[in-house]
Amino acid sequence: MGLTDKISNAAEKGLGSAKETAGKLLDKPGLEQEGSTDQAAASAKQAVEKVKDAGKDIKNGFTN
Repeated sequence: MGLTDKISNAAEKGLGSAKETAGKLLDKPGLEQEGSTDQAAASAKQAVEKVKDAGKDIKNGFTN
């Protein structure tokens, strides 16, 4: 996973957490759900990137 992707995913997850918290504090279920969804999307992106990295590691193991 590239550093840019890591930073982007972490930022998206952090913003999602902030939205979720704001939604809870302001009693706005829509904002809370949006924040939760943003966090889930960021986690999914991180998982995909980890799978890609693992694939590259396996490939490099066979070529070295």
